[in-house]
Amino acid sequence: MMKIALCGVLCLCFFTACEVQIDNPLEIVSGEYHTIKEGSHSSNPIPEKFEDNELSFTALFDSSAVYSSVDEANQADINKLMGFSDCGAHHHENSARFGWRWFDDELQVFAYCYAGGVRSYEFITSVELNETNEYKITAANDKYFFTVNGKHEVEMERGGNCTESSNYLLFPYFGGDETAPHDITVRIIK
Repeated sequence: MMKIALCGVLCLCFFTACEVQIDNPLEIVSGEYHTIKEGSHSSNPIPEKFEDNELSFTALFDSSAVYSSVDEANQADINKLMGFSDCGAHHHENSARFGWRWFDDELQVFAYCYAGGVRSYEFITSVELNETNEYKITAANDKYFFTVNGKHEVEMERGGNCTESSNYLLFPYFGGDETAPHDITVRIIK
Protein backbone atom coordinates (compact mmCIF):
# COMPACT_ATOMS: atom_id res chain seq x y z
CA MET A 1 0.00 0.00 0.00
CA MET A 2 2.88 2.30 0.82
CA LYS A 3 4.38 1.70 -2.65
CA ILE A 4 1.09 2.66 -4.34
CA ALA A 5 0.84 5.87 -2.27
CA LEU A 6 4.47 6.75 -2.99
CA CYS A 7 3.95 6.09 -6.71
CA GLY A 8 0.84 8.30 -6.67
CA VAL A 9 2.71 11.15 -4.96
CA LEU A 10 5.60 10.89 -7.43
CA CYS A 11 3.20 10.92 -10.40
CA LEU A 12 1.39 13.93 -8.96
CA CYS A 13 4.69 15.80 -8.51
CA PHE A 14 5.81 14.84 -12.01
CA PHE A 15 2.64 16.07 -13.76
CA THR A 16 2.22 19.25 -11.74
CA ALA A 17 5.84 20.22 -12.41
CA CYS A 18 5.25 20.12 -16.17
CA GLU A 19 4.87 23.41 -17.96
CA VAL A 20 3.36 23.65 -21.42
CA GLN A 21 4.98 26.22 -23.67
CA ILE A 22 2.91 27.55 -26.56
CA ASP A 23 4.96 29.14 -29.31
CA ASN A 24 2.02 30.06 -31.50
CA PRO A 25 -0.47 32.43 -29.83
CA LEU A 26 -3.25 31.22 -32.14
CA GLU A 27 -3.03 27.75 -30.58
CA ILE A 28 -4.79 29.09 -27.48
CA VAL A 29 -7.32 31.29 -29.26
CA SER A 30 -10.32 30.01 -31.14
CA GLY A 31 -10.38 30.64 -34.83
CA GLU A 32 -11.43 29.23 -38.15
CA TYR A 33 -9.17 27.51 -40.63
CA HIS A 34 -10.05 28.51 -44.18
CA THR A 35 -8.57 26.08 -46.68
CA ILE A 36 -8.62 26.73 -50.40
CA LYS A 37 -8.23 23.29 -51.91
CA GLU A 38 -5.83 22.59 -54.76
CA GLY A 39 -7.56 23.43 -58.06
CA SER A 40 -10.13 25.73 -56.40
CA HIS A 41 -10.53 29.47 -56.00
CA SER A 42 -12.59 29.62 -52.80
CA SER A 43 -12.61 28.18 -49.30
CA ASN A 44 -16.45 28.06 -49.65
CA PRO A 45 -17.58 29.18 -46.19
CA ILE A 46 -21.24 29.62 -45.33
CA PRO A 47 -22.25 33.21 -46.26
CA GLU A 48 -22.48 35.60 -43.32
CA LYS A 49 -24.46 38.81 -43.16
CA PHE A 50 -22.43 41.94 -42.34
CA GLU A 51 -24.12 45.14 -41.14
CA ASP A 52 -21.29 47.13 -39.59
CA ASN A 53 -18.96 49.84 -40.87
CA GLU A 54 -15.83 48.20 -39.45
CA LEU A 55 -14.30 44.75 -39.74
CA SER A 56 -11.45 43.67 -37.46
CA PHE A 57 -9.80 40.26 -37.41
CA THR A 58 -6.52 38.47 -36.79
CA ALA A 59 -5.00 36.20 -39.42
CA LEU A 60 -2.08 33.84 -39.71
CA PHE A 61 -0.57 32.58 -42.95
CA ASP A 62 1.52 29.42 -42.77
CA SER A 63 3.99 28.02 -45.31
CA SER A 64 1.09 26.91 -47.53
CA ALA A 65 0.85 30.58 -48.64
CA VAL A 66 4.10 30.14 -50.56
CA TYR A 67 3.33 29.26 -54.18
CA SER A 68 4.54 29.62 -57.76
CA SER A 69 2.06 30.38 -60.52
CA VAL A 70 1.98 28.22 -63.65
CA ASP A 71 2.15 31.39 -65.76
CA GLU A 72 4.85 33.69 -64.31
CA ALA A 73 2.76 36.76 -65.19
CA ASN A 74 0.07 35.56 -62.74
CA GLN A 75 2.47 35.62 -59.77
CA ALA A 76 1.62 39.33 -59.41
CA ASP A 77 -2.14 38.59 -59.17
CA ILE A 78 -3.72 39.53 -55.85
CA ASN A 79 -5.54 36.87 -53.85
CA LYS A 80 -8.16 37.88 -51.31
CA LEU A 81 -7.99 37.44 -47.54
CA MET A 82 -11.18 38.86 -46.03
CA GLY A 83 -13.50 41.84 -46.31
CA PHE A 84 -17.10 42.77 -47.04
CA SER A 85 -19.49 43.79 -49.78
CA ASP A 86 -20.77 47.34 -49.40
CA CYS A 87 -23.72 49.61 -50.24
CA GLY A 88 -26.05 46.61 -50.55
CA ALA A 89 -24.34 45.72 -53.84
CA HIS A 90 -22.52 42.71 -55.31
CA HIS A 91 -18.86 42.66 -54.26
CA HIS A 92 -17.68 43.39 -57.82
CA GLU A 93 -19.70 46.62 -57.62
CA ASN A 94 -18.77 47.86 -54.10
CA SER A 95 -16.52 46.09 -51.61
CA ALA A 96 -13.44 46.37 -49.42
CA ARG A 97 -11.05 43.48 -48.81
CA PHE A 98 -7.51 42.76 -47.83
CA GLY A 99 -5.57 41.17 -50.65
CA TRP A 100 -2.35 39.18 -50.51
CA ARG A 101 0.19 37.49 -52.73
CA TRP A 102 3.47 35.61 -52.47
CA PHE A 103 5.78 37.82 -54.53
CA ASP A 104 9.54 38.47 -54.42
CA ASP A 105 9.89 35.90 -51.61
CA GLU A 106 7.54 37.71 -49.23
CA LEU A 107 3.87 37.75 -48.33
CA GLN A 108 2.58 41.14 -49.46
CA VAL A 109 -0.69 42.60 -48.13
CA PHE A 110 -2.89 45.00 -50.11
CA ALA A 111 -6.00 47.13 -49.78
CA TYR A 112 -8.33 45.79 -52.50
CA CYS A 113 -11.60 47.53 -53.44
CA TYR A 114 -14.39 47.88 -55.90
CA ALA A 115 -16.05 51.33 -55.94
CA GLY A 116 -18.85 51.80 -58.45
CA GLY A 117 -17.63 48.71 -60.33
CA VAL A 118 -14.05 50.02 -60.65
CA ARG A 119 -11.34 47.84 -59.07
CA SER A 120 -8.37 49.42 -57.30
CA TYR A 121 -5.67 48.17 -54.98
CA GLU A 122 -2.68 49.51 -53.08
CA PHE A 123 0.23 47.83 -51.30
CA ILE A 124 0.10 48.17 -47.50
CA THR A 125 2.95 46.09 -46.04
CA SER A 126 4.60 42.68 -45.99
CA VAL A 127 4.02 40.20 -43.15
CA GLU A 128 5.90 37.17 -41.88
CA LEU A 129 4.64 33.62 -42.24
CA ASN A 130 3.52 31.86 -39.02
CA GLU A 131 2.93 35.17 -37.22
CA THR A 132 -0.41 36.66 -36.25
CA ASN A 133 -1.33 40.04 -37.70
CA GLU A 134 -4.21 42.39 -36.91
CA TYR A 135 -6.32 43.65 -39.82
CA LYS A 136 -8.98 46.38 -39.79
CA ILE A 137 -11.16 47.94 -42.50
CA THR A 138 -13.26 50.98 -41.64
CA ALA A 139 -15.88 52.40 -44.03
CA ALA A 140 -16.46 56.10 -43.37
CA ASN A 141 -18.37 58.43 -45.70
CA ASP A 142 -16.62 58.17 -49.08
CA LYS A 143 -13.44 56.36 -47.90
CA TYR A 144 -12.19 53.00 -46.70
CA PHE A 145 -9.35 52.90 -44.19
CA PHE A 146 -7.22 49.74 -44.15
CA THR A 147 -4.92 49.14 -41.19
CA VAL A 148 -2.46 46.31 -40.52
CA ASN A 149 -1.08 45.87 -37.00
CA GLY A 150 -2.32 49.32 -35.99
CA LYS A 151 0.43 51.15 -37.85
CA HIS A 152 0.30 50.58 -41.59
CA GLU A 153 -2.68 52.47 -43.02
CA VAL A 154 -3.98 53.00 -46.55
CA GLU A 155 -6.98 55.11 -47.60
CA MET A 156 -9.09 54.07 -50.61
CA GLU A 157 -12.15 55.51 -52.38
CA ARG A 158 -15.56 54.10 -51.44
CA GLY A 159 -18.54 53.74 -53.81
CA GLY A 160 -20.85 56.76 -53.74
CA ASN A 161 -24.36 57.00 -52.28
CA CYS A 162 -23.84 54.26 -49.71
CA THR A 163 -26.54 54.00 -47.12
CA GLU A 164 -26.96 51.49 -44.32
CA SER A 165 -27.91 48.24 -45.99
CA SER A 166 -27.43 44.50 -45.89
CA ASN A 167 -23.95 43.37 -46.89
CA TYR A 168 -22.02 40.12 -46.59
CA LEU A 169 -18.56 38.98 -45.51
CA LEU A 170 -16.03 37.94 -48.12
CA PHE A 171 -13.65 35.10 -47.26
CA PRO A 172 -10.32 33.77 -48.63
CA TYR A 173 -10.15 33.46 -52.41
CA PHE A 174 -7.21 32.47 -54.63
CA GLY A 175 -6.77 34.20 -58.00
CA GLY A 176 -6.92 35.90 -60.53
CA ASP A 177 -6.82 33.56 -63.42
CA GLU A 178 -5.27 30.53 -61.78
CA THR A 179 -6.65 28.26 -59.10
CA ALA A 180 -4.72 27.30 -55.97
CA PRO A 181 -1.68 25.19 -56.97
CA HIS A 182 -1.94 23.25 -53.68
CA ASP A 183 -4.06 23.45 -50.50
CA ILE A 184 -3.65 26.92 -48.94
CA THR A 185 -4.79 27.41 -45.35
CA VAL A 186 -5.29 30.70 -43.51
CA ARG A 187 -6.38 30.91 -39.88
CA ILE A 188 -8.76 33.79 -39.15
CA ILE A 189 -10.06 34.97 -35.79
CA LYS A 190 -12.95 37.45 -35.95
